[in-house]
This record gives sequence, structure tokens and C-alpha cells, in this order.
Amino acid sequence: MPRDTLTQDQIVSAAIELLDTEGLEGLNMRSLGKRLNSAATAMYWHVKNKDNLVLLAGDRIWGEIALPDLDAVDWRTAGMAMANDLYAMFTRHAWMVQAFASYLFYGEGKARHDDHNLAVYEAAGFKGSAADQAAAAVFTYVLGNAMGASADASLNRKLGRAGDAAEAKLAETMMKAREAAEKFPRLRSRLESAEAKDYAAAPAQTFEFGLRSLFDGLEAGLR
Repeated sequence: MPRDTLTQDQIVSAAIELLDTEGLEGLNMRSLGKRLNSAATAMYWHVKNKDNLVLLAGDRIWGEIALPDLDAVDWRTAGMAMANDLYAMFTRHAWMVQAFASYLFYGEGKARHDDHNLAVYEAAGFKGSAADQAAAAVFTYVLGNAMGASADASLNRKLGRAGDAAEAKLAETMMKAREAAEKFPRLRSRLESAEAKDYAAAPAQTFEFGLRSLFDGLEAGLR
């Protein structure tokens, strides 16, 4: 694709697809050019560099989060819906969680989300910095829970590249982790239960339980 027919929108869309499959470490202009059937140098006519491209891609995906109508639903319903959408976005684009460690994301997409998110907590009755604190508490909870999905995606890519040797190493590591856990009574009883899959697995509905508890606390604080 010649550079004069290539658009920034096409480049950002292709970058998101590449990031979703290969992670931050797999994003480079050569691989991106190959996806777009274009020379790697043509990318630089539309984006400054890889860092700029990650910021553009990151801002784009914030638009995937729906903004509930606060005239149609109560603040808690709206806040939990946005939190669930945020969690879904992070798990669809696991590289975004990793990117928070080294990028400061900004742009209209994120600003649109953040502004409406504050409106949710202001509608609840939080004033000034209290609305920011409530929004930040929910955001950090969601981000922390999404780290598991991000780590799984990164590990799966690593295993895919390394083949059987990596699978064997993982199995060995999990066996050693289980052996260590079985020395302690509470961990041992959980590993012996029918529901246990492995030492690191969290119970089903853990995210939902924590989110409900967090909003219960916010409501109690308002009272």
C-alpha cells in the first residue's frame, strides 16, 4: 500500500490487531508494514514512532467503553457497567495493562471516558476530590484484576514461541508451587477440593464479588 493511500486510521487499526496477538514486544514498524502490505518507512509519514503509535492505539480502545445515560440509570448501575466494560476492554487488549507501566496515556478517547466516569460519582453525591478518589478506587481495582489476564496472554505467547521446552518448564514450576502450598493447611485443603484447578487459580466470580463489595463500601461512605 503506497504511503499516499495509507491513513493514520488504518495504521492504528492494524497496530491494535498486532498488539492483541503479539503484545508490546511484538509491535514494530516492519511487522506493521507487512500487515498493511506497505514499506516500514511509510509508517513514519503518519506516526512519529512506536511510542506515538502505542499512545494512539491506547486512546482508540477507550472508545470501546459505553457511557451509560445517567438520566436513565442510577449511579451505581452506571458505575458498575463502566467498570465491567473497562475490565472487558483490558482483557481484550491485554497489552494495555502492560503498557501502563511505561506509558502515560492521554487523548480524546480516554478523556471522554474519564469525564463521564467522574459524572457518575458526582451523580452519586461525591463532591470535588471525593469523586476523583471514588473513580480512582474503582479504576485501580479493575486494573489490578486485569493483570492476571495480561500475564496469561504474555505467558501464552512465550510458550507458543518456545514450544515443548517451555511447556515442560511451566509444568515443573506449577508442580513445585503446589508442593510448597501443600505444606500449609488452608492452601492444602483448597488444592484437595473438587473445584481446585491449580495453585494460582482464583475462585469463580471473584472479580464480581470484589466489585460489588467495593460499590457497597462507596454507598456506605455516602450514608
